[in-house]
Amino acid sequence: MQPLARPGHSARSAFTTCIGRVRNPGLAARLSAATTTIVNASAAFDRAAAQGTLNQIVPIATVAPDITTEEMGKVYTQRMAKNGAPGRDIYDEIFVSSPQGRCPLCAQRSVATLDHHLPKAHYPALAVAPLNLVPACSDCNKAKLDAIPTCAEEVALHPYYDDLGGEGWLVARVVQTRPTALRFRVAVPAVWSPVLATRVLNHFQTLGLATLYASESAEELINIRHQLVTLRASDAVAGVRNELGRRAVSCEVGRQNGWRAAAYRAWHESDWFCAGGFEPT
Repeated sequence: MQPLARPGHSARSAFTTCIGRVRNPGLAARLSAATTTIVNASAAFDRAAAQGTLNQIVPIATVAPDITTEEMGKVYTQRMAKNGAPGRDIYDEIFVSSPQGRCPLCAQRSVATLDHHLPKAHYPALAVAPLNLVPACSDCNKAKLDAIPTCAEEVALHPYYDDLGGEGWLVARVVQTRPTALRFRVAVPAVWSPVLATRVLNHFQTLGLATLYASESAEELINIRHQLVTLRASDAVAGVRNELGRRAVSCEVGRQNGWRAAAYRAWHESDWFCAGGFEPT
């Protein structure tokens, strides 16, 4: 997961912008009357997310005084996410906030939507709260589903609040078969708390990151195999290992816990791989 800067819009500004052109006077009045609830819900979310206690926020089906979950869902889908909607500019600002347009949850695929960190189906007061909206790829968005955390360990990682620090935690292992493959896993640093370790492990499993990174690294190997064959022919094992080591350092500087850094580290450290294990047969 890659940390992101918090959105610049407040819950109040986002909500009032979204409901600013409601034509039905009765609905407009009811939505406006819910503003305080929306603002308070976002403030409670902010405090809980900072403390890692989002599991303590109780799902509430109605937004006081009388806005239903369905109505709040439409505020998001029709008045924020829809092209031309009054809140679309806010949606777009959050959408493009991730560097290089990559999903911060998997750090690989392209952003395709906004994910509700706490699902709007169960937390409708947070449907358009910017702190609850995270740019994400479609696969990560679908994998999270509408899960409700019941304990601190089940709270999903949040790019605005969770920073895994400068510790190395993503590692890979070379599978000595032909064609070869990599197996990715989380190596829990000693400085992580047990709760954080469990949350990261859950994140890795829920989003299927081991499978994603194995697939990406297999494609990467196809692209560099010819160069490795050429290096081995001219400089045997040393040439291959040195090139893999240079690439590992470069990838680590760019993204320490990216799958490429882990892949090149694993390949560089494997005697079997450097001796020709990269060849398909």
